[in-house]
This record gives sequence, structure tokens and C-alpha cells, in this order.
Amino acid sequence: MTNKISRRGVMAAAIGAACVATLPRSVLALTQSGARTLVDSLVAEINRVIASGASLNAMIGQFEAIFRRYADVDLIARSTLGADANRASAAQMRAYTEAFRGYIARKYGKRFKEFVGGQIEVQNVRAVKSWYEVQSRVNLRGEAPFDVRFLVSDRSGRDLFFDMVIEGISLRLSERTEIGSMLDRRQGNIDALIADLRRAG
Repeated sequence: MTNKISRRGVMAAAIGAACVATLPRSVLALTQSGARTLVDSLVAEINRVIASGASLNAMIGQFEAIFRRYADVDLIARSTLGADANRASAAQMRAYTEAFRGYIARKYGKRFKEFVGGQIEVQNVRAVKSWYEVQSRVNLRGEAPFDVRFLVSDRSGRDLFFDMVIEGISLRLSERTEIGSMLDRRQGNIDALIADLRRAG
């Protein structure tokens, strides 16, 4: 079960990190057909990177750039650090955010080749409070389809994704648990956590 969830989480992260944030500000005006076309283009872009023949390190670098461009990295990173973000200095938060971005790119980028041929079908887009939820279904070869909900907000000044919920499991909250465990093992030392994140993934 753990491997299955991890596999699905990687696919959702790959899709989310690439282009979900390109949803226009008027999300509710986006038709189901338009959203599906957007995601089809997204999957094609991911596959182009995978099929590029580039080295693993080069591909990870490309995925990190995609994550930086389309994810609300500051919000996600701060959220994964939880309450400990309140005691971190501004310099520590900058270093943590940078280390976290690289950690996510390495952790998920190493497994993108497993998802060649995957397809996504957008089913609905709806407003939820001050953000938007894009409901979709993911099809992987050899596995039953599963639901993924992309949470998109413009609170940073442009549309960016800040979470993916995979069959009810929040990827952002899952990473918060992982980061929390790592920090506990380092007796709450944020600098040690940053150093380890730079090597992890």
C-alpha cells in the first residue's frame, strides 16, 4: 500500500509541478474541454522532458525549474515546516525554501520515467473559499484510475498550485509529516534539517 500511494503521489507531483498553475485567473470560466486540453499539453510537456535523452541530473534540474515557476514554493515550504517556521529567521527560511525545492525535485524527479503514458482527464473546476479546486482523474498504465484534486490560488499575485490531494491524501500535509519527523530526529535544529535536505531526495 505504501508503494502504491508513493507512486500515485509522484505522478500528482509531476503533473502539478509542471503546469497546473497556468490556469487563468478566471478559473470558473475555464471549460471542461479547455481544462482537459491544458492538462493534455502538460502531460506532453512532461513526456518531452522524459524522452529528451538528457541525463537524470539534467532532468531533475528541469523539474526543479518547473516547480519554482509554477508552484507557490514559499507557501508550500513554510507549510511543511509547520509551527517551527515561526522560530526560523528570515535567512533560515530562505535557505530552507531553496533546500526544500531541490529536495522535492530530486525526490520526485528520479521516478518520472515510471509514468510515461499516463493520462489525465479534468472533470470539474470549482471555487472553494478563496481558491480553486481542479478535480481530475489520472490513468496509469497497469493500474486502476484514481482521483487527484489540484488546489490553485492567486494569493501570491498569480495563479499557482499550493497542494494536490490524491484520493483524499494531501501531498503537502504528507510532506509536513515527513519534514516534521526529520526535524525531530535533529532535535529541532533547523540548520541541520536544511543541510540534510540538501542531500536528501
